[in-house]
Amino acid sequence: MQANMDSANSKLEGSNHDSPAREKLIALRLALLRVHKRLLEMERRNYEREHGHVNAGELFRLVVDHSQFAWLHNISEFVVRIDESLAAQEPITPEYTKVAFSLARKMFVPTESGDGFQKKYFDAIQNDPAVVIEHAELARLFNNEPPDPSGA
Repeated sequence: MQANMDSANSKLEGSNHDSPAREKLIALRLALLRVHKRLLEMERRNYEREHGHVNAGELFRLVVDHSQFAWLHNISEFVVRIDESLAAQEPITPEYTKVAFSLARKMFVPTESGDGFQKKYFDAIQNDPAVVIEHAELARLFNNEPPDPSGA
């Protein structure tokens, strides 16, 4: 079982022989995971201030079922789609990576008047320095990848 997990992880993490498109997609995946982790930690602290400490099992249940954590599902679903692409037999194309970056750029626009996710993300950036740091890293990654002119 462990050998299968190691094989699956190595497929996702990449190797020295990866295409530039695949490497960029892996970098996006890792940046999204870091942002997700910080946001999850922030929501956990907020929840625990009101309801008391939760253990890992309780946190997992909350992340899946509690409305306070529901806005983070967008990031989880995005990462799952990237993981599925990275694990697939087909090579990652530059076009696929451009679309993924374009969608992530649109999703991670923190605005006071944005959709539910964008508003929550804006508030998180205003209230948590750790989220600010991860947002800056995500923005740096976006700046290193030219926008898709088709606006995909």
